[in-house]
Order: sequence, then C-alpha cells, then structure tokens
Amino acid sequence: MEKRNFVIAINREFGSGGREIACKLGNLLGVNVYDKDILDRLTKQYNLTVEEIESIKAKKTGWWGDFCQYYRQFSLSREMCNTVTEDREVTSKQIYYAEAQILRELAEKESCVIIGRSGFHVFKDNPSALKIFFIADINTRVRHIMDQFALDEDAARKRIEMVDKARENYTKTFAGVSRYDARNYDLVINVSHLTTDSVAAFLADNIRKRYPHL
Repeated sequence: MEKRNFVIAINREFGSGGREIACKLGNLLGVNVYDKDILDRLTKQYNLTVEEIESIKAKKTGWWGDFCQYYRQFSLSREMCNTVTEDREVTSKQIYYAEAQILRELAEKESCVIIGRSGFHVFKDNPSALKIFFIADINTRVRHIMDQFALDEDAARKRIEMVDKARENYTKTFAGVSRYDARNYDLVINVSHLTTDSVAAFLADNIRKRYPHL
C-alpha cells in the first residue's frame, strides 16, 4: 500500500491539557509534533522575538500603532513602522500566511501533529488531515493552569480569559470563523474527566485504522 502523509491538526482550549495529549499522540504514532517550532522559524524570518509575534497575533484589527510603540520598546529598527503606511494589517497578515505556508510545507514532507496555529483552517481542504478540538469545563481548566503556572484561582481564571480572547480574535480575524464552531473539526472531545494517556491512546488506535500503513 502506498504510504500517504497525514496531518493531525490539534486545537484546544487553554488549560484543557490538549498540548500534552498532542505530544503523547505524536509519540504513539511515531511522528513529529510541531508547535513553537513554527514560531522559531518566524522569529528568524521577521527578526522578532517569540513574545513580539504572539503579541502581534493577539492584537485586534487596528493594532498597528500600538505595535509600533511596542516594537520600539525593544530598540529595534523604526523603518519597519515607517515603511508600512497603506495597509496597517500587513505585518499580522504576513505572519499568518507565513505560518500557514510553513505548516503546509511540513505536511508535504512528513506525517505530523500540529498544535494550534489555526491548523483546522489551514488544512480544511486537505483530505489527509484530521482536525481535532479539545475542550474542558472551566473548573478543570482552572486547576490545570493553577498547577502549571503556580497561580491562585483568580489569576488562573484571568489568564484563561485573556488567552481565550486572544486566540478567538486571531482566528476570527484571519480564518473568518469561530474556533468554537464544531463544524470546523472532524472530532471534538470533552477531556474534563479523561486522562491524557487514555485520550492519546484512543486517538492513536483510531488514526491507525484510518491510515493502515502506519
């Protein structure tokens, strides 16, 4: 049977444990898992830090002036702000399309698991893509964030609210849909009362059935 690359596009609610599940799934399938690796390539392409790129992506539509102010705080070149005047969203668009292109190139070269990066939209027309969304109830998410970042409950809830808002804004701006719309995915799993190991094993078993050459 001819080997065919596949891509598992994982999106998740912040604090759901989705990243851990994705990493365990990649290990079970014997494929690479990509997340911040993509940001590393973007930082080189645009001469920005990871924090700056994430800050850009979190901005609302009219973010350019704030970005220029933020950019200068790091004593970086002002030419970037001065040369872009006609389209105030050009840099955020460039980052989105560059990220999407990197994802497609990775999927062409190898089977892999992609975490976040609006993968459900980037691969919406790819017949070899399986798009998954992990959700969890708010109490589960708060506990995870409290443990992960050593925060109290109030701070954890605020961080979840901030991250949720930023991710939804970014998705709506460029994908034109809500990341919470179940129609974007092949599978939506509430992982509130499930272990990361059991979810990863369940998915790996079913993915092997879908791709028999594994």
